[in-house]
Amino acid sequence: MTRTSKLFVLVLGTTALGSAAFAGSPVEAPADAQVYAPAPVPVNTGGDWTGFYTGLQFGHADADSATGALDGDDTSYGFHAGYDYDFGQFVLGGELDYDKTDISLGGGAASIDSVARAKIRGGYDLGRTLVYATAGAARADTSVGDETGPFFGLGVAYQVTDRYLIGAEVLEHRFDDVGGVAGNDIDATTFSIRGSLRF
Repeated sequence: MTRTSKLFVLVLGTTALGSAAFAGSPVEAPADAQVYAPAPVPVNTGGDWTGFYTGLQFGHADADSATGALDGDDTSYGFHAGYDYDFGQFVLGGELDYDKTDISLGGGAASIDSVARAKIRGGYDLGRTLVYATAGAARADTSVGDETGPFFGLGVAYQVTDRYLIGAEVLEHRFDDVGGVAGNDIDATTFSIRGSLRF
């Protein structure tokens, strides 16, 4: 065996022995070494809308009749109370509310003094924002008698904090034969700004 061949065998054997020794002796990390894991990616699962709430509203009410003889509008203010249940992305609830107003109809021939409502509402949970549709029955207290009719509308609520909510709502009402007079049909639109407290 030549000198070059002997040198090559020696280098090859030394490398193999060193590799085997290194593989069998793992290097331990220092005891005080910190291991950093990537932060989990946040997932928007929606806010928590389950619970009771109550609050106040302020807005505007506008009444229109088919003939134009019973038109009128005025400010409105009142209170509301309800309960929502959050199913995850969908929220379902019920609410009672009451608005005080003084809508003069037909130049003083009649007036709407207040409106009370029983609502069902369902909406989509967008986290701190809830967009919903609502419908139910409304009872208007008028100077010529109480009238009951359906209503429907849309609304939005926003969680300023976990307990305090602000929102807005627009509702369309239908009252037929107001005062017991056939054809005295009134369509009323209300828009309100709302503030609520959850508990």
